[in-house]
Amino acid sequence: MKRVQVVIIGSGPSGLMLGHILHRAGIDTIILENRSQDYVLARVRAGLLEQGTVDLLRDNGLAGRLDREGLVHRGMALAFDGERHRIDLAGLSGGKVVTIYGQTEVTRDLMDARAASGAPTVYEAEAVTPHGFDGEAPRVTYVKDGATHEIACDFIAGCDGYHGVSRASVPAGAISTYERVYPFGWLGILAEVPPVDHELIYANSARGFALCTMRSSTRSRYYVQCPLDDRVEDWPDDRFWDEIRRRVDAPTAEAMVTGPSFEKSIAPLRSFVAEPLRFGRMFLVGDAAHIVPPTGAKGLNLAMSDVRYLAEGLLEHYGERSAAGLDAYSGRALDRIWKAVRFSWWMTTMLHRFPDQTAFDQRIQEADLAYLVSSEAAMTSLAENYVGLPV
Repeated sequence: MKRVQVVIIGSGPSGLMLGHILHRAGIDTIILENRSQDYVLARVRAGLLEQGTVDLLRDNGLAGRLDREGLVHRGMALAFDGERHRIDLAGLSGGKVVTIYGQTEVTRDLMDARAASGAPTVYEAEAVTPHGFDGEAPRVTYVKDGATHEIACDFIAGCDGYHGVSRASVPAGAISTYERVYPFGWLGILAEVPPVDHELIYANSARGFALCTMRSSTRSRYYVQCPLDDRVEDWPDDRFWDEIRRRVDAPTAEAMVTGPSFEKSIAPLRSFVAEPLRFGRMFLVGDAAHIVPPTGAKGLNLAMSDVRYLAEGLLEHYGERSAAGLDAYSGRALDRIWKAVRFSWWMTTMLHRFPDQTAFDQRIQEADLAYLVSSEAAMTSLAENYVGLPV
């Protein structure tokens, strides 16, 4: 039976980042991924990095391409009632900024770093199953090329996403889950057209929410709120461009450059938290533990703060023979998770039109937006949350 110190299930950004930090510290790891490397890299995900995420990548020697290609944003805009209002993120948060750099690119950089290190990753590992994590001798089994493999370890890190095996392996009575499913989705497109602005624009309109963002100076990412039963086939490009122009302010609509999309998808929105995040010698990390609607751009960033907390605990365990960091992991991570869930919920409820929204609800939403852009205290609260709360 093979043995490592830590088995990491899942090769998304959280699993790869954790593996990178531990490998640099001399801790033996293996990453097991049930998909192919090409499949993982093909997933289109978020692209906004908090200051803390950028700092984590820099501190671990992973920001070379990020620093060359990332787009630093010092502000963002809210558009409603026909007007656009800029929020000075850097000025209101003590100089913190956010950076546009696609999650796919983060994953690519992490994969390249792991390959260069020689640390093992097993792709297309089938039937990955954690065992014995409630005792002193955890192990993980998987099937590769028809053969069953077994790995003994000290700890298991479940970084395998919302649908992964890690959380599903926890006995039902040992875990609590909290969830809110939103009654709409986001229709998103990618197009090789220049962004309409150098910063993000979040729009609230009578027709629903819209977001203007980007992946580079020549590639734009746009979203519109849509019913959950809509299909991508219902939204040819011409309809999409017409609709988003109706939802933003007139200057933005006039400046928008359109073109054929090369990726189009509809994503449902939900808030989800599982707790605790530790079950004996197995820890849940990232989407395995929590999901947030993309409105606040917190998904990847929360995963990276989870990684920071768990890595600190593991380094303390192996370096100082102390269990304090691992014992504190769940509480530390959940404290930040719930604050991010609250912020994402607030942004979502403030900017979207809900099917059951009453006239009273609508006026409250309008008052919320009007107060936000007229109060430095309110804008400071948004900025502090948007650039990332302290880790």
